[in-house]
Amino acid sequence: MRLSPWSALLLALPLPTAHALDLMEAWQAAREHDPRMAMAQSSLEAGRTQREQARALWRPSVSVGGGAGVRSLESNTHGAYFAAPGMAPSEHVTFKTSIDNGTATQWNVTARQPLIHGERSAQSEQLTLGADAAEVEWLGARQELMLQVVESYFQLVVAERRQALLRRQLEAVERALAEAKDRYAAGDLPILDTHEATARARTLQAQLVAAESEREVALAALADATGLEPERLDPLPPSASVLSPEPLEPLAHWQEVALAANPLLRQAQAKVEIAHKEVEKYRAAADATVDLVAQAGRDYVSGDGDYGSSSVEQTQHVIGVQVNIPLYTGGLRSAKRQEALKLEDRARAELEWIRQQVGQQVRAAWLALQTAHARVTALEEAVTASEARRDATRLGHEVGDRTTLDLLNAENDLDAARLALLQARTEVLQNRLKLQALAGRLDEERLAAVDAALQR
Repeated sequence: MRLSPWSALLLALPLPTAHALDLMEAWQAAREHDPRMAMAQSSLEAGRTQREQARALWRPSVSVGGGAGVRSLESNTHGAYFAAPGMAPSEHVTFKTSIDNGTATQWNVTARQPLIHGERSAQSEQLTLGADAAEVEWLGARQELMLQVVESYFQLVVAERRQALLRRQLEAVERALAEAKDRYAAGDLPILDTHEATARARTLQAQLVAAESEREVALAALADATGLEPERLDPLPPSASVLSPEPLEPLAHWQEVALAANPLLRQAQAKVEIAHKEVEKYRAAADATVDLVAQAGRDYVSGDGDYGSSSVEQTQHVIGVQVNIPLYTGGLRSAKRQEALKLEDRARAELEWIRQQVGQQVRAAWLALQTAHARVTALEEAVTASEARRDATRLGHEVGDRTTLDLLNAENDLDAARLALLQARTEVLQNRLKLQALAGRLDEERLAAVDAALQR
């Protein structure tokens, strides 16, 4: 069976269409639609409020209080000085006031400014660290979603190419089967050729069913992530232009960068620092606190008592420094501090574990990138060799030295080599972006560079 030059060219090259979905469009749609990004954005905005909370801990607080009720009062004032018009002044006078079940009202306004407060200092630093951790968490979620969009995008690319190749192979085998049946009926071919073509057709039918299912799964995954209609999802396959040589720094360099900037590692480090501040908070709870306090208030009581009807009014204005020294909390503070110490130990152990995991992931991604580059080079040579074999088999078929099935086998092997090359190219891109994400460097600028290369 002969392929036209145009068919061969279309199979060899990527086929961008006028409405093809590029990688940046897929990412931008996912960024706006995917619920994981909405969750990360909400967490970021919630975390940012912790900076304001930290500042608020050191601002003055103002409170107003008041009340009314029934009150009894017995008041004795001794040694008072008394003077009234028309009367001689008197010293050492005693005043008595008695009110039984009188009416009482009171109000006060208090302003308090913390001056020295170790517990608040630790809590303020905790909140600031929490805000920093929220930003790092958002960065990590953004990078993770980028990688997942890239993976879904290229899974659909490969699935569509596999489906197209299998469909084309099946059509060619079915034509060969029809030809074999006709020639068998004419006595030109043995029945064996018909059986071989039938077996090949049934095998390809089964593979095509699996490929169609795989494409549907990949299509649904990308549609769910982006919120786009499936008919709009026509991704661009990577070509050789995407794989322009880039210097790959040594593994030690990537590990050093990742240990300093990896989002998961930075989150774990923030957890350690927050846990340490929790320990400091309970340690400082035993220290004295100093506040600047200003207060104004009024108490008023009126009613009948042992000496007839009377009323008492007290108005006060106070400003000064207030010192509080905790003496005993029933053991609660000590128990809380011990709990905080153990949680700090746990956070440090988790940090060390994540550090090991990140190191292993960087090594795996770095080696995978090197391997993928080598696979691309080898598969490019395999495609060239398969093309030469296909051409030779086609020539043999034309002169009668090779059967139609021989030619189909050669063309199928070429298709398989091209599909493997496409998969290897997507692996290069994904491993390159994964390595950048592990180092905390994956952003829209780098994704846009890959997208621009896809469209060349």
